[in-house]
Amino acid sequence: MNMTEALLPKSYHAAVERWRDFYLPDHGFLEASWEKHFPREPRPKLCAWRECGMCGVVECGERKGEAKYERVAEMPEEQARHLFAMIRAQASTEFGSIQQHQLTLSRARDEEEQVWVLRMMADELRHGYQMLHLLVEDDWSAATGRGAADLVEEILSIRTGDHVLGAFNVDFDSFVDNIVFCALIDRVGKYQLAMQRVSAYAPMAESMPQMLREEAFHLAAGVVPMRRWVERAARGSVEIGLGMLQKVLAKWVPRGLEMFGDERGGGSNVRWGFKPTRNAEAQEAYYQELGRVVRDLNLRYLRARLPGLALAEAEALLARLEAERGSERGIRFEELLRLPHREFFRRRGVPAFRMVGLDGELFTDREEYVRHLARVLPESYLAGRDFHDYLQQLDRVVRGELEPGKAAAQSPSLRRVGGVCPCSRAVRWVVDEAAPSAGTTAV
Repeated sequence: MNMTEALLPKSYHAAVERWRDFYLPDHGFLEASWEKHFPREPRPKLCAWRECGMCGVVECGERKGEAKYERVAEMPEEQARHLFAMIRAQASTEFGSIQQHQLTLSRARDEEEQVWVLRMMADELRHGYQMLHLLVEDDWSAATGRGAADLVEEILSIRTGDHVLGAFNVDFDSFVDNIVFCALIDRVGKYQLAMQRVSAYAPMAESMPQMLREEAFHLAAGVVPMRRWVERAARGSVEIGLGMLQKVLAKWVPRGLEMFGDERGGGSNVRWGFKPTRNAEAQEAYYQELGRVVRDLNLRYLRARLPGLALAEAEALLARLEAERGSERGIRFEELLRLPHREFFRRRGVPAFRMVGLDGELFTDREEYVRHLARVLPESYLAGRDFHDYLQQLDRVVRGELEPGKAAAQSPSLRRVGGVCPCSRAVRWVVDEAAPSAGTTAV
């Protein structure tokens, strides 16, 4: 690997450190535990890394074969605004993920799993830092009408409920959310980063390789514990059963699918060379990959339930259970995990607010559909604000008061009255270097 390393200007770097101290107070524990859990891995570093020697010509779109943009000023204003929105959204997801994970991090039942998630959070902080570096080192004022300080301040001030993508506005209810989120939602991140690796804006493309390398660990932080859980459940553990995992899958799979954007969109990204594939194509590849993840978990469950079962035998047994939906060798189809239908519980995109069940069944009665959701979603999620807001918007769509496409845009945000620290109401992250005593936290 041949990379360059850079830091934000002093005031912005300090702002990110203050943000870290506020939303990631366990960072010190990660540092103290690093040698125990990751003895051969380099410690996290708060910096921006760029890959050297990458392709210097546009790889897709109308300008394919031409030199990539090195500065924002080189591209048309409309494209610059579009690219800024992409970088802002990426930064929002990185910082937003940390805010979500912090809610239930302390509920981990296993220290290793907890530290793995902490390492993932430290990586997300660096990824957010990387996006801020893109906005600070170049001049985006013509596209945004704002200076670097305002852009950094705005991004660091976003809280759960106000993030660009809906998946990052959903509260975690238990540490199971932490793990399943890594396995499912960070997998979307892998697709997004891989697509942006060919960006026509060279600094963006050069930022992706190291982020992708770090993203690989994030997926492992989700998939490996899930594998352990299904095997323990097969051996009789009642701590985390497949029924619980199924409900958490139902909570997150729809949000992951929505992160790719409307299935009819993505043409501008391809045309301008920012991504090589449209939304629907990337979403389909993601959904197929989720199917393979669920299949792997089910095979591990079967082989743990029936010790000595060869892989080929387990695959044949799984195929019969899925085809016949019956039972065999003491195992019922209902015990296994199922990938929710791609249109289930969607509030954005083509299937928005269609009353589609977990397995793709269609509902025409609102009450019956809501009872179905209550059966297949986690009880703790049903009691929260996100589900309540969904039902309110669904009612308006069912009554014909609101078109499905407009319902998501009008979904209310969950405004916080406090953060990780209960005494806080607001935080100003960027302070004048000439007046460092202006504070880290202002009430």
